[in-house]
Amino acid sequence: MLEGYTARDETENADVARIREVLATAADPFAREIPLHVTGSAVIVHPESRRVLLRWHQRQQAWLQVGGHGDPGETDPLVIALREGREETGLTDLRPWPTGDLLHAVVVPVPAKGAEPAHEHADLRYVLATGQPEAARPEKPGAPLKWLPLDEAIGAVSEDNLRETLRRVQERL
Repeated sequence: MLEGYTARDETENADVARIREVLATAADPFAREIPLHVTGSAVIVHPESRRVLLRWHQRQQAWLQVGGHGDPGETDPLVIALREGREETGLTDLRPWPTGDLLHAVVVPVPAKGAEPAHEHADLRYVLATGQPEAARPEKPGAPLKWLPLDEAIGAVSEDNLRETLRRVQERL
């Protein structure tokens, strides 16, 4: 998953080292039961308008990218990001853009919820594109979506690591 990937700074280098360790040592690095597990996510873009799609995440109380946990048997974070993107937005034409290469690797904290303890996601992030931005529909009422120009999206998110992801998307647009 991280073959040929180069971290851009010391923070990301430390995150990549932790992700490589979980990949090398965990029987199932995608298992939600381990404190640090691999997830797949993506920033969805509409290249023609240079806009990105953000999704409100109720648990984190923040505008974030789409993505999440693998379903049983899924072991490819890009496939996970594509499935989650379709599920969370209703967009059926999502495709890796401009290629399927990894955009950003980051370890993110996830707060406890109910019986689920706080844990961390080893989030592998990609860029997906759609040609039909008007077809985006929220998965549920509490998870609205919004299309934003990149500069506005960078200002709308609260997480520094997501601002960095969006800056990397901006380099590609």
